[in-house]
Amino acid sequence: MRNLRITFAVLMCMLSFPAFSQVTGDGCSTSSLPVAEINGSKFTLADVERKRSSVLFQARNTLYEAQRKAVEEFIDEYLLEQQAKKDNITVSGLLEKQISSKIAANPSDEALRVYYEGLDTADPFEAVRDKILDHVRQRRIAKAKTAYVQSLRAQANVKLQLVTPRADVSLKDTPVRGPADAPVVVVEFADYECPYCQQIQPALDRLESEYKGRIAFAYKDVPLPMHTSAQKAAEATHCAASQGKYWEYHDLILASTKLDLPSLKNQARELQLNGAEFDECLDSGQKAGIVSAHVNEAQALGLQGTPSFFINGRFFSGLLSYEQLSSVVEEELSRSSGEPQSAATR
Repeated sequence: MRNLRITFAVLMCMLSFPAFSQVTGDGCSTSSLPVAEINGSKFTLADVERKRSSVLFQARNTLYEAQRKAVEEFIDEYLLEQQAKKDNITVSGLLEKQISSKIAANPSDEALRVYYEGLDTADPFEAVRDKILDHVRQRRIAKAKTAYVQSLRAQANVKLQLVTPRADVSLKDTPVRGPADAPVVVVEFADYECPYCQQIQPALDRLESEYKGRIAFAYKDVPLPMHTSAQKAAEATHCAASQGKYWEYHDLILASTKLDLPSLKNQARELQLNGAEFDECLDSGQKAGIVSAHVNEAQALGLQGTPSFFINGRFFSGLLSYEQLSSVVEEELSRSSGEPQSAATR
């Protein structure tokens, strides 16, 4: 198949602009029009965002995700239409030829019964057999279509040119592990007692290992109210930082999940920290202000839970897979071309 160059810079002019931009008479979007006038002084949305950028970030990011989904679907449809035109058939004919006709034979009743046993239904197997069969077939078709479209993408030159929203994330009072000039900075907002934060840690460890030298990590504390030990655990890591062992202590309590006050103190001693100094720091709440600042920033950014991530300022949340994380890192490495680019600010 010939190499297709598909550029979406002007798919729809408004897709290239931030959320909440004004719309001009020609239908294009711009942030240069006034949104407020105070005592004769006119202010644009850009003026507002310079002082209140985090307030609009989540709304902008939500719009971006919707825009990206629409553009991705447009790309898939365009590639299918172009391939169908080349083959001189309809798109439905192309899908029948490349996908439906190649779907494996129907699974046996024995296999269908195994699937049936996993369903939460009181209906007998015979009553739902055809529905199960149709469901299995539709899943196979969907997977085969995805694989086929990916093969078309691999043969085309597709460039997605949507502007990605990026937040400015402060790294003040935030330990960073990795090169100071790393082209990719991953900032995690997390809670030591959060089970999802614990579950994603192996993926983060793998990411750190496989991209060593090209990626830096920062951890920001968001102890959630329902986790009774999380606040003191967060403070304890910064008490350890005062003695030069933030990351050692961070890794230790993440692995042990022992977060009650005696355990936090005992683990400090395992790392041969000055016990009396550590205990005084933790008991007096010396580092509570750092934790509070992290929480305030998370709230300003509109975070709804943990873990939440900013990868060079790009927002992601939830229990992401290693593949999802590495895909974003690869995009950022490609974008940076070896030059440090991060929306995190030191």
